[in-house]
Amino acid sequence: METNIVLNALKMATCRRKLLRTVRLLHRMSGTTPEAIVGSGTEGRGVATMPVTAPPDSLTKPMNFPLKTLMGPGPSNCPPRVLNASALPMLGHLHPEFTQIMDEVKAGIQYAFQTGNKWTLCVSATGHGAMEAAATNLVEEGDVALVCENGLWGQRFADMAQRNGAVVVKLQKPMGTVFSLDEIEKGLTEHKPRVLFITHGESSGTTVQQLPGIGDLCHKHACLLLVDSVAAMGGVPLFMDSWGIDVMYTGAQKVLSAPPGASPISFSDRARQKVQSRKSPPRSYYFDMNHLANYWGCDGEARRYHHTGPISSVYAIREGLARLADVGLEKSWEIHSACAKMLHNGIEELGLELFVKDEAARLPCITGVRVPEGVNWKQVSDLAMKDYRVEISGGLGAMAGKIWRIGLMGYNCTPDNVRLVLRALKHGLEQVGFKTRGGHEK
Repeated sequence: METNIVLNALKMATCRRKLLRTVRLLHRMSGTTPEAIVGSGTEGRGVATMPVTAPPDSLTKPMNFPLKTLMGPGPSNCPPRVLNASALPMLGHLHPEFTQIMDEVKAGIQYAFQTGNKWTLCVSATGHGAMEAAATNLVEEGDVALVCENGLWGQRFADMAQRNGAVVVKLQKPMGTVFSLDEIEKGLTEHKPRVLFITHGESSGTTVQQLPGIGDLCHKHACLLLVDSVAAMGGVPLFMDSWGIDVMYTGAQKVLSAPPGASPISFSDRARQKVQSRKSPPRSYYFDMNHLANYWGCDGEARRYHHTGPISSVYAIREGLARLADVGLEKSWEIHSACAKMLHNGIEELGLELFVKDEAARLPCITGVRVPEGVNWKQVSDLAMKDYRVEISGGLGAMAGKIWRIGLMGYNCTPDNVRLVLRALKHGLEQVGFKTRGGHEK
């Protein structure tokens, strides 16, 4: 062993001497010293070096991450079991132990979505990535996509569908309102789309769309139903198969209370056939469901390398799904409904107005609250953060500056957190001079 080490050292020294002799020839022509070209030996095995900039000072110090209660539209705080899972040691992304975890994630998604779809998996991306995956797989050049837009997410999908060659037609309603079956059927009859997009939980408008009956209408008109349930799944009743939903996706960071980075998505057999019969491949290799389905063990074939999955994110969402299974879907729906009603009552007790007028259209997971006349929404939110370490978010799009959005999702959906956010909101309002009707000290 020691002899080999000595021999290797001698070989390296000999190579260095030969290299120096060669470099001296360059030295005669350029005037540069051999050591400047080859290095002194301490920089790295005789390889030519360039000046290196200093490391950023910020990376020489610990990260700053104060503990906050995230009561906005997402992400939610993660429970300890999810955080602990994120810190587990790495496994290879095709090791049998990891593919077993992937299979458990698939089963968890099938439970959460209430589906038996074989093409059920996680996209290695946030919810936006899942939306992109749905668009790039379902839409082909010239396909008509009917987009139900009552907030930001219809706008985003319309953009993605257009980028994938779709002819986009919109059904538009104001934020805070939802679509009727008659409105949807009229759009299907008039525009004859191949795909209809609708948002289940519209976090920007804080509405929940009733889905029963839409799938039947779509299939009657030879159209696929695509549902965004990022802000609703796990917080309200959802039955993918029974309601005839063809493609649905959600995010990890909402009710599942896991870090964003792995997003569940599922394709019905009807949607799978549409993807597999495309005239041209999906425009995105990364989001091509033919490859992803194989990587996730959904096609009955040996798994092939497609990309390196986000190992820690898969660990985390596995535990988020396990937590939902432990609680039970029906119990989770009940908890979100009860806490939302408690929050709504508390908001009205403070003398504030709920944004969504129709009680049946209010999303339990995210509540919109109108900002009173003359109140700066951000001052109130900043005070809640400064004095209570509680996040209360503002509006988006047409509602920017006009509403607050308060999230109650997954691990954060508790009566104690409802009381906390109401105290923080009351405090912020009173600090900026708004007189509330009374306290919420219960």
